[in-house]
Amino acid sequence: MKQFILSLLCLLLLAGTGAFAQQTFSGQVVDEHRQPFPYVNVVLLAPSDSAFVAGTVSDDRGRFSLRAPETGLLLRVSFVGYTTIYKEADRPDLGIVMLQPDAQMLDGVTVRANLPKVRLKGDAQVTTVQGSVLEKAGTGNDLLDKLPGVSADEGTVNVFGSGQAEVYINGRKMRDPSELDQLASDNVRSVEVVRNPGARYDASVQAVVRIYTRKPQGEGFGVNNRFYTACHYGWSVLDQLDMNYRRGGFDLGAMLFASDSHDEDNKGLVQETFLDHDWRQESTINSRNHTQNLAARLSANYQFNDRHSAGLRYDFDRTPRDKWDILPLPTTVYRDGEPCETSLSSGWEDRLNTSHAVNAYYAGRAADWTIDFNADGYWTDSKTPQDMLEQVTSATGTTEQPVTNRTVRNSRLYAAKLIVSHPLWEGNLSFGGEYTYSHIENSYVNAEGILRNDDSRIRENAWSAFLEYAKSFGPLQAQMGVRYEHLVSDYYEQGRRIGEQSRTYDNVFPSVSLALPVGDMQLQLSYAGSINRPGYWLLRNSVTYINRYTYESGNPALKPSLMHRLSLDASYRWVYLNLRYLHVRDGFLYHSGTYSEESPAISLVQYVNTTDADRFYATLTLAPTIGLWSAQFTAMLSKQWFYVDTPWGCENFGRPVGSFQWDNNFRLPVGFQLDVDFWAETRGHDESYRVLRPLWSMDASLYKGFLADRLSLQLRATDLFNSSRAPLTLYSGNRLMTIDQEARRRVSLTLRYKFNAAKSKYKGTGAGQEQRSRM
Repeated sequence: MKQFILSLLCLLLLAGTGAFAQQTFSGQVVDEHRQPFPYVNVVLLAPSDSAFVAGTVSDDRGRFSLRAPETGLLLRVSFVGYTTIYKEADRPDLGIVMLQPDAQMLDGVTVRANLPKVRLKGDAQVTTVQGSVLEKAGTGNDLLDKLPGVSADEGTVNVFGSGQAEVYINGRKMRDPSELDQLASDNVRSVEVVRNPGARYDASVQAVVRIYTRKPQGEGFGVNNRFYTACHYGWSVLDQLDMNYRRGGFDLGAMLFASDSHDEDNKGLVQETFLDHDWRQESTINSRNHTQNLAARLSANYQFNDRHSAGLRYDFDRTPRDKWDILPLPTTVYRDGEPCETSLSSGWEDRLNTSHAVNAYYAGRAADWTIDFNADGYWTDSKTPQDMLEQVTSATGTTEQPVTNRTVRNSRLYAAKLIVSHPLWEGNLSFGGEYTYSHIENSYVNAEGILRNDDSRIRENAWSAFLEYAKSFGPLQAQMGVRYEHLVSDYYEQGRRIGEQSRTYDNVFPSVSLALPVGDMQLQLSYAGSINRPGYWLLRNSVTYINRYTYESGNPALKPSLMHRLSLDASYRWVYLNLRYLHVRDGFLYHSGTYSEESPAISLVQYVNTTDADRFYATLTLAPTIGLWSAQFTAMLSKQWFYVDTPWGCENFGRPVGSFQWDNNFRLPVGFQLDVDFWAETRGHDESYRVLRPLWSMDASLYKGFLADRLSLQLRATDLFNSSRAPLTLYSGNRLMTIDQEARRRVSLTLRYKFNAAKSKYKGTGAGQEQRSRM
């Protein structure tokens, strides 16, 4: 760690010494919507013969800075698909440089040249939303779900071939999954998908989705209200009120949210366990849920000038009710193929949660230095009481077993993060660090004494530092980085530190990205090392009661999983291709074993580390527009080289899985917009799962705006034919479990009204997000 810090200091000294006797030129690149434009080539040329003098690429905020020994130079700003800008570099502050899409005026019709529907920019796959049919997708969830290789469901975003993504909105880390549902798609300018995040992101981040909203317009008071109702399993309603006041550089924002929803979980379950005997349990599960949620947000920030801004944000979230009523659950148990008993279980579980979050940020520029600082605090308290009654009928009669559990979890987190950028050697150097302290307390009490009570806590201190350098070599853009992470985790039971379950980790993760335009095609090759640390819940020592034959627990000995990721992207007009290879060491896998020698008929399931695995992913997207019809067809293939422990020995789970998505948009008369989307998936293997039959689904929505789109209505139907039902089997050691989940269509109506509405200018990015996600 000390050597790493010393190296950073040496680089700073080198950067400082190169400044003598040179003039510094700085400015900012924006696109046609006046939004920051990152990773643009910026070059200073000699006016006499256009000889190269100095060059760099713009940073994440579109800013650039170069040094040159003379004035009177020529500035060239260029990016594929945009018109190259030339201007005289006659003063140190070059101001704002706006790039416009390359266009030709042919008989009054504007033709955008060489601007693909999905293009590559810097480290990301970029989709322009503003001015496209995606504007009317609905919420942020609906919008992301239409992007190639991206799926979004209730705030959880997954990138095909990468895994769950971290989401940033205008540079600020999304703290609450409901934020995507609260974001309107017509307020989004563009979305960037990063499949191989670089050194500035936590090494546990598998993918990043960056959402940029439209530039705020106007001043004064603004309101945006959304009412939503849906019929799925009963009626659900929510209302969200966003308010914003803007005057000069001051911006004050507030949000109030309330929801009342109903849901069900209905499925057939067959579990086979090979212990002292061959046990088979056939169950029908029907449970109903009623959830109520309240949320509020208050943010304030001040833009001192175009170089400095600071702000503060507070988020509150409370779930006073998240109750699951488990209807009488019948189970028939077979031993060695013969029925031996039946059981009937019923009960309830209520998951109560309250959380508070505070973020403070500063973003600024001093000369050619760029500084981003964030400080975070996060507190959460959750209580989960559970009451079950299990009636068992066998040859000896009927018995009743009540099971009463109470789980309490309290957590707190404090974090600080600093990122500094500075021009160096005709490129751009970024470096920074992050510190996070987290404290988790778990308490589990089983009143009947069937399971051992738990009183444990985890205390973690995490330090990280990164170094990243970007430079252009003619048309080739290169970015290289390295990240160091040091984590100390102390595990306690009954107030006593347990040495064998307390660990210290030191890891170094390199990353590199190369981007090159070849004619109308854009190519990008990237590599990154990453880590997947187990969530705190997976490290718990407590045991949860499932039924009299199955218990579930955490595994404090679970090790982090290390990964190597290699990705190749290509974009050509309306065609996009991604090829991805992943090598995984010490992956996580659900595994079943015998609970104890005294109870050989009971299985204990928990996550364990697996052998190495290799995976390959391919994504191909075609997105043509023909008249009033816009279509997007995406084909995805996943293939793994992975062996799974089954009751019959180690088996090869290498059958590939194909997924297909066909989205259609029709712009109808009188301002109506119709979307019809189709999705299908083949049989195959996914980790330790086997999908037993193909499945498919069809969705449709109709949108209409009124009063210049200040008022809008959207009617949506999901899974129109109840066809997204496909049984799958999970293999986990001496157990296999087949799940047949019910599918049911959802019909919803969204009414939205906007008055002088604009998004907050809040620019905080958040710190300690990886540890917070693990909570």
